[in-house]
Amino acid sequence: MTHPAKPKEDRHSPPLGVGDKLALERTRLANERTFLAYFRSFVVFLSSGIAILKVGIMKEVRELGWGLLFLAPCLLLIGTYRFFHVKKKLQKFYHMQDDD
Repeated sequence: MTHPAKPKEDRHSPPLGVGDKLALERTRLANERTFLAYFRSFVVFLSSGIAILKVGIMKEVRELGWGLLFLAPCLLLIGTYRFFHVKKKLQKFYHMQDDD
């Protein structure tokens, strides 16, 4: 009776220990915290840019307001890309964990 071979990358990987599983969980939580920091920065940049543009007294810093409005969605896009990129890399290790 032959058993189906595991995928090549799984055959040579040692099983994950408790410390490895906890490290994966810490990394997943750190990834979520990092995304929330990007999101918080997005909200601050966006609201600051809008506030600067709405206040008529500060005409000399109008360019700063437009710059903040431009940077806000860039921060959100970078944070979202990074979140899903790291999440995808972590999924590989979580699938190894499920096989145990």
